[in-house]
Order: sequence, then C-alpha cells, then structure tokens
Amino acid sequence: MPSAKHMAPQGPEPRGKASRPRRHARWLPIALFLAGAALIASAAWLLSDAFGKYAAQDTVNAELQAHVTLFDDPNEAPLVDWAALEAVDPNVCAWLEVPGTSINYPVYQGEDNEYYLNTTAEGEWGIGGQVFLDCDNTNPGLVDEQTVVYGHHLQNGSMFAPIAELDDQAAFNEIGLIWYVTRESATQLVPLLCYRTVGSDESVRQFMWPSEADFHRYLEGLVDKAQARAEDASTLAARASHVLTLSTCSYEEDNGRTLLVSLPASEAAGARAEA
Repeated sequence: MPSAKHMAPQGPEPRGKASRPRRHARWLPIALFLAGAALIASAAWLLSDAFGKYAAQDTVNAELQAHVTLFDDPNEAPLVDWAALEAVDPNVCAWLEVPGTSINYPVYQGEDNEYYLNTTAEGEWGIGGQVFLDCDNTNPGLVDEQTVVYGHHLQNGSMFAPIAELDDQAAFNEIGLIWYVTRESATQLVPLLCYRTVGSDESVRQFMWPSEADFHRYLEGLVDKAQARAEDASTLAARASHVLTLSTCSYEEDNGRTLLVSLPASEAAGARAEA
C-alpha cells in the first residue's frame, strides 16, 4: 500500500524548472513563422526567376518573328526576310510554321545537337534556345528521307509545346498543314502520325535507309504504334519519299519524346491518287 507521502498531492514545481519549457514554447511559433517566411520568399524568387526567363525567351522569339510575314490564307507560304535573319545568326536554314498553333519559328543547324538547346540566335543563354535541325541532317532539310527538327516543350505553351498535345486524335485532326520554308523553296506538308517514344530510341535519328522498301517498313511500324494518325496513314506511309519529324519532350514519362511526322502534300496527293 502506498505511503501517505506518495498519495499526497504534489505541490507546484519550483519556478526555475517550469520557466524553461515556457521560454521554449514562446520561441517555437516565432521560429516556425520565420522558416515559413523563408520558404515563401524562396518560392517567390524561383517563380519570379522562371517568369523572367520565359519572358526573355518570348522577347527573343518575337524579335525573330518580326522578320516573317504570315498570311490569313493558310495555303499561302510565310514570306521570310532571310537577309535580316542571317544578320542575327547565319546558321538559320529554314522557317517552320504550323497554322492554327503558336509554332512559327526560324530553324537553325549547329555543329552538334547541344548548342541550340539553350543558346539563342543572338548567342546568349535562353531557356528555350532555338528550334533546330539535327546536325546530321542534310541542310536545309527535306533532302534526306527523314528530316528531324527539335524544339523545347516549354511550360508556358511556347516553342514545341503544341506538339506534345497531338498524341490526342482530336487535337491531331485539327492540324491541317505545315509549312517548311527555305531560301530555295516552300514546302507544304500534311500530318501523317504522332507517336511517343523514349529518349534512347535511336531510330528517331535515322535519316536514310538502305532501300525505299526499308524506309516504308519503318514508317508502317510508326503507324502501328502511333497514338494519333491520318485516316489513310498506311496508304501514305507505303508511298512516302520524305518525312519531316518534329520532336519535343513528353512529360508522360521520364525522358520521353513526342514526335509529329508529316510528309509533303504533293507526295500525299500522289499516294492518294494511286490508292
């Protein structure tokens, strides 16, 4: 049985022992408030920095787009001031426009596929760099059986962000045509298919095939795995001589790619006439 001493109510602890936890309790909300304020300030700085980088990229794009004239009729090719573009960067090789989207950019070709990832035509760092032709493609493009052009998928919807949306059949169906304009010619193209793949897919960077039959088998394989395609994609793939492939990042998976493949409208018309 407990002694009277253990059963007796305990008196208040000495003042010195109780004061320490109360002092810590007063400082805890202040510390939490300061930590939260620091996190908010850090997030605000990061957001402001991102907005600044996107705004700078938009300015670069707008300055370059001032050197091209677009027409209300989507069947009329963009009119490009090549001399003005060359004065900014002589590596410009084409102009790419997808009517009905925000894609309206000059195309450059570097000695490698790294330079224009984050380097603008002015030679400065930019979050979106420039749209560029694969360094191993024959300049100015649409010479090899497959021409590959790259562009960033920026979060503000610019550069090649619209391409990433075309793996949806309804969105794909909205794309009527594509313009690829060089100093020598203006080529109108029609969408063939859109597919997703991984960044390690080396077939994306194949430009010529041993035979025309091999090239057609490659395209027919893409038709089979495409997320969106033209109604007569198999017919077109079996008769195409050239394709233009626009490649951008896909956020569906790590290191993914979304690619829009198109072929010259003249080749598509010929294939449909033969079918």
